[in-house]
Amino acid sequence: MLASSELSLQQQRARSAFWFLAPMLIMLFCVAAWPLLRSIYFSFTDTSLTDLYGGQWVGFDNYLSYRELSSGRILWRGTLADPAWWNAVWNTVRFAFVSVSIEAILGVLVALLLNAEFKGRSIVRAAILIPWAIPTIVSAKMWAWMLNDQFGIINDLFLTLGLIDHKVAWTANIDTAMISVLVVDIWKTTPFMALLCLAGLQMVPKDIYEAAKVDGVHPIKVFFKITLPLIRPTLMVAIIFRMLDALRIFDLVYVLTPNSKATKTMSVISRENLIEFDKFAYGSAQSSLLFAIIAIFVALYIWLGKLDLNGEKN
Repeated sequence: MLASSELSLQQQRARSAFWFLAPMLIMLFCVAAWPLLRSIYFSFTDTSLTDLYGGQWVGFDNYLSYRELSSGRILWRGTLADPAWWNAVWNTVRFAFVSVSIEAILGVLVALLLNAEFKGRSIVRAAILIPWAIPTIVSAKMWAWMLNDQFGIINDLFLTLGLIDHKVAWTANIDTAMISVLVVDIWKTTPFMALLCLAGLQMVPKDIYEAAKVDGVHPIKVFFKITLPLIRPTLMVAIIFRMLDALRIFDLVYVLTPNSKATKTMSVISRENLIEFDKFAYGSAQSSLLFAIIAIFVALYIWLGKLDLNGEKN
């Protein structure tokens, strides 16, 4: 009788939890799942921006085949056969790995500094979050002015220090465009990594450090043997969040280097085809591939990191 009562109570709690979650699930379906499914559907049609409901089913043409005019001239290529798409994939992956790696290292270092005891720590903690709090469009435009080759402060500073001998068009030069985007992104999002790592550090018991100090363990060994393993779940979750943001980067690139081949990402090129070139179905195929690539990267990261959804080691 008691077991039956407990089972009934658990079922009642499950039903209550479902009804609490139902509004959120419905909202997620409306704003995320449904647009995604529609985008995937459009990628298998010849839909245009001017006629969203008049497209015909063309199968995998937008992914694989070439479409040619009667003269033999290529009108457009399937996404997987388009060099411009693979250039965008390479730019995105390179940007994601470099930026997230540097941000993770700097984030841990900044978190260690903020976790130390010193006068004015609360003010420093608040101040260091300012770059992350600034909207990306605003910070991108601010850096675009600073990196300008005519009146930008970066060129004046480097000329004064003797680091360069002439003004450089940082965002227009194909050799420095990606570096410029990386610098701005690292400056903006390192505080985010530091904030999450700091939260992990504050969960580490102080007794462990006191015991290590009594035993005379070197601080570097303490970091690699105690601190890093204990904040690893937090760090891995932070890296997942940043990887998701980095793989779908759009606004920063669009403002700083909108037409540069060296920095054009998957989001930028898919937006060009969706809106500017009126290749709506083709852009939908690129958007669907972007979603698939992000899903694969996240799944591989979780699997290789032996991390479950709770952020605990398997």
